[in-house]
Amino acid sequence: MTRPLLSALLAVVMSATALAAQSAQIPRDFARTLDAFVAQGVRDWGIPGFAITVVRGDSVLFTRGYGVRATNDTGRVDTRKLFGIMSTTKAMTAASLAMLVDEGKVRWDDPVTRHLPWFRLSEPLRTDDLRVRDLLTHSAGLPNADVLWVRGDVASDEILRRVRGVPAAYRPGRGFIYQNVMYHAAGAVIEAASGLRYGEFLRTRLFAPLGMTRTYASFTEAAAADAQNISRAHDVVQGTLRVIPEQAVDAAPAAGSVWSTADDLSRWTRFLLDSARVNGRRLISDSAFRELFTPQVIVPAGEFYPTRRLTAPMWTTYSFGWFQQDYDGLRVSMHTGSLPGRIALVGLLPDERIGVFVVGNRDHAEFRHAVMFRVFDLLTGRPARDWSREFRALYAPSDSARATREAALLAQRDTSMRPSVPLAAFAGTYAHPLWGTVVVRLERDTLRYAAGVGPYNTGVLLHWRGDTFREVNSVGMPGTPWVFQRGLDGRPVRASAGGSDQMVFTRQELGPAPR
Repeated sequence: MTRPLLSALLAVVMSATALAAQSAQIPRDFARTLDAFVAQGVRDWGIPGFAITVVRGDSVLFTRGYGVRATNDTGRVDTRKLFGIMSTTKAMTAASLAMLVDEGKVRWDDPVTRHLPWFRLSEPLRTDDLRVRDLLTHSAGLPNADVLWVRGDVASDEILRRVRGVPAAYRPGRGFIYQNVMYHAAGAVIEAASGLRYGEFLRTRLFAPLGMTRTYASFTEAAAADAQNISRAHDVVQGTLRVIPEQAVDAAPAAGSVWSTADDLSRWTRFLLDSARVNGRRLISDSAFRELFTPQVIVPAGEFYPTRRLTAPMWTTYSFGWFQQDYDGLRVSMHTGSLPGRIALVGLLPDERIGVFVVGNRDHAEFRHAVMFRVFDLLTGRPARDWSREFRALYAPSDSARATREAALLAQRDTSMRPSVPLAAFAGTYAHPLWGTVVVRLERDTLRYAAGVGPYNTGVLLHWRGDTFREVNSVGMPGTPWVFQRGLDGRPVRASAGGSDQMVFTRQELGPAPR
């Protein structure tokens, strides 16, 4: 579907939903009802720490913290505890570009190479087609390339230079695949057009004017400023809920590096509901602000949240940093944020000027969606619905399916099928021109690997069967199987992640042939 047709279609839909939206008085027992719902949900979902802010118009209706900073720490979560907001940072990236559009330094349809002359996709024509708006709508034509920033040993600039090696999935502007690295490119456009580093732009142009005094543009900054008030990430590892290491997004900041508090996020939410005004002064023009929330691409069902099975939207779209859908005649703009051990969600009913922002410190605790829809129902007078119970039932099959897949994989392990050569023969450096290196070394009869730096990229290779091994990272989480292939002389010369033809790493040096 072309963009003009998409815009015309959704203009009709949005008009209808706007007319359907009706004002409702704030329920007298709103705070008590919501508090009870959240407190129970935090217990039911086993979330160590959780914080929420709810805004209507220019008023903060509810802001509260629940639980603890960490399971091994008695520090209670309040509205000043720091949480990662992950991919909800993307809306801040888009707002920053809107400011530069207002200043005439950027246009939404500028070729990306106007601002980043060195930037290249895999093919010249695709590079020429790529526009700034494509960076913000996950329609740049690239498949997922998160390995580039997740490794932790690839510099920010180098991440973008390696994009030219990523095979294209479709023509820019002709599809939708969620793409963090392209948001990183959007951050580079902000830097080139403004002359400021991405974090400095956020601090001076957004955080300071909004009075967000405890919001930081990166994990590094947050930890340096107030390490004692940072919540800790949690996940279930080997059957036990425990604190796990942080995985920062500092190498690709515009995709999700911001850390904040419930108090500060209430300021950001009010700013969004007041059409980008601060004390009556616009930071973004009306036209640029409207463009931020104008549907840009249709999101296929398989690329949208599983929540659609319960909310049954007629349409799902993406604008600039916002997923969008209709819900019971209302227009919703929302986005989640996820990293190992952490969750965030921001949801807006723009026509009702209602907003909710939640953050938590347990991996993929989808209670966040339940809270958003409960707030929407309470403030628009809709019948009570136990969203927490419904979402637990919705996501339970996914959890069960993962457990089934893991059990099936475990059943395939056969250690009686010994490696074809001694373990020492597998040690070496294996490289891919795009995805980097994997270093394998032998320590005390155990193969260890490093596919980057940090606990999520290092660990042991557990023998599975024959010349196949499986990652178990330093956190204790099982991961990708690695299949080693031998050359004519019997020495391992290649290793493929998951057996994928796209992830084949070639050995860089060879020792003596095995005996």
